[in-house]
Amino acid sequence: MSGAVLVAVVLSLFSAVAYAAAAVAQERLAARSSGAGTLRLLADGAWWGAVLLNASAALLHVVALKYGPLTVVQPLGALTLVAAVPLGARVAGRRVSAAEWRGTAFTLAGLAALLATASGPAPEDVLSPAEALAVSGAGAALIGLLSWPGTRPGLRHASASGLASGVASALTQTVTVAATDRTGPVLGLQVVGVAVLVAAFATGGLLLSQTAYRGGLGAPLAMVTLANPVAAALIGLSLLGERLQGGPVGVLMALAGAGLASWGVVLLSRGTQDHGRGTDRTPGTDRLGAPPAAVPEGPAPGGVPRQPGSPSAARDARLVA
Repeated sequence: MSGAVLVAVVLSLFSAVAYAAAAVAQERLAARSSGAGTLRLLADGAWWGAVLLNASAALLHVVALKYGPLTVVQPLGALTLVAAVPLGARVAGRRVSAAEWRGTAFTLAGLAALLATASGPAPEDVLSPAEALAVSGAGAALIGLLSWPGTRPGLRHASASGLASGVASALTQTVTVAATDRTGPVLGLQVVGVAVLVAAFATGGLLLSQTAYRGGLGAPLAMVTLANPVAAALIGLSLLGERLQGGPVGVLMALAGAGLASWGVVLLSRGTQDHGRGTDRTPGTDRLGAPPAAVPEGPAPGGVPRQPGSPSAARDARLVA
């Protein structure tokens, strides 16, 4: 691994931690203000804290894309989920389950295999203006289909968010490399135009993820984590001339790594969902989520008034039932 790619890996790790903190903050905000409109979010200080975390992570990601190819930088985004699991557990006041630790191990093993085959040279090629417009148009169409109005918040919005972030990453790499390239002419208007597209896709991805987190943290974040690198890698391999290392063996290793990482993400999402089902309650329900038993009116046997919630009241309720 070259020195430039190593810098990209380190920056990507810090970016993943910042994204994880932002995801936990967004999920807690979504749980507290479910169904809140965009204008109400703009008046919430917690929302702007999450935006600041996302912006910091995005800045680190942009710099990483200057030194490393999409096929390296984007898979490391999966570490966002790995970091979010213990962080979310700590915020929720619980321990990380064994299934979640296994998911972390599978994800890390898969990422190691992907990095071994995707560690190519620093990026040199960028999207042309026509390619940037084509990628943006196709991405916007897919995002529109996935997040059609009336769609239930959850995995489809998470997929749209990951797709938007992947497209934004590819466009960001184009802007970063073109704007810092001292060997060739920089077309100012074209760079500015692509930068506007980056801002649009990045903002759309942020708002879509906020909607997705109304369905919880684990599964939506897992889908964002998978859709993002897949979209960016497809763009890098098909349009930017990036390639996997090692020939046919490298391709097989990449597929095995993708399978391991995907299974790890599934385990992580299942673990966080199980914890959510075991802890979330609605007003007027008991620990298991069932409505409390009705307490019969009148005095208990012996003339002692019943106290709601007392063992005798619950026992009398079962007898009546």
